[in-house]
Amino acid sequence: MPADRLLPSTEARDLIDLAKEIAREELTPIASKYEETAHFPREQFRLLGNAGLLGLPYSERWGGGELPYEVYLQVLEEIAAAWMSVGVGLSVHTMSCFALAHHGTDAQRDRWLPGMLEGDLLGAYALSETHAGSDAAALSTRARLDGGQYVVNGTKAWITHAGEADFYTTMVRTSDDGSQGISCLLVDASTPGLSAAPPERKMGLTGSTTAQLMFDDSPVDADRRIGEEGQGLKIALSSLSSGRLGIAACAVGLAQAALDEALEYAKSRTQFGRPIIEFQGLEFLLADMAAIVETSRAMYLDAARRRDRGLPFQRQASIAKLVATDGAMKVTTDAVQVLGGAGYTKDFPVERYMREAKVPQIFEGTNQIQRMVIARELRKAS
Repeated sequence: MPADRLLPSTEARDLIDLAKEIAREELTPIASKYEETAHFPREQFRLLGNAGLLGLPYSERWGGGELPYEVYLQVLEEIAAAWMSVGVGLSVHTMSCFALAHHGTDAQRDRWLPGMLEGDLLGAYALSETHAGSDAAALSTRARLDGGQYVVNGTKAWITHAGEADFYTTMVRTSDDGSQGISCLLVDASTPGLSAAPPERKMGLTGSTTAQLMFDDSPVDADRRIGEEGQGLKIALSSLSSGRLGIAACAVGLAQAALDEALEYAKSRTQFGRPIIEFQGLEFLLADMAAIVETSRAMYLDAARRRDRGLPFQRQASIAKLVATDGAMKVTTDAVQVLGGAGYTKDFPVERYMREAKVPQIFEGTNQIQRMVIARELRKAS
């Protein structure tokens, strides 16, 4: 049951068709195998880059597609529906480019942004630490200015693409002034003293490498600081508002894939001489799954359209992330239920979908944090 999309232009429709073709021909056939062996899909990211999909929401001047978020997120949803690890990776890369694209100088953008957007490079976003997850202001990785360079020491945790990325948008502490003492550095992966720990052993998204990122007297040129000293947390939080929409779109793609698999199975599986989709218990279950998918899609599109129009969208982004990721967890769980015993085996992808649905409730701000953000915005409005 393909998503019923209302797109703003013929060009947007063509782009969605391109994403569907790549998903169908290049991603879906190998996703299960790569996930089973925890194989990082580097060549698939290069394929997306060559197709122009790694810089969709950014300016054409620096190699982007200059498309509205409304369109970019629907492309992202199609990629995630085929392979969640690649969808999440595309979202993370897009967020990793945000700081430079929105807070860098033109000289910085001219120097680095084309390579980041045109497909050869893959990015990572290094904010979290072992003791600074939801409390991002508590980060302790320190950067000391020494002449024309920052010397960076510390360890980042739970970094998507750690050890695989070509650049890291990294938040570091440049003073002891709490949340005002954090700055943003664009760190090249070849920086001396920078290394990644062995990947985390995860229950899902095993094709997406997640690891600690370690800095040991790592020199980073001062001209790689994005924004002024002390603006890092503000930059990080603005990046996350847009990144949450990316995760919402990925969650919807995953839920759509689970719904499609459940529908196909329910139409072909017979019991008591009838397809099981004709039994009311399953009809209602599938109807609820479809309602969740379409509601979640509407939520992220509403937030994206607000963003595209320059309107405040932080509350809507948190609502979309909360609704879509909680929804994906329910839809994938129910898809396993529709398939019954078969759904619990690796002969069908729904067991993988269910495992993959858990972590979107955690990253880009846990869903408990989203509720805090929503409540804070409600207090402001009262």
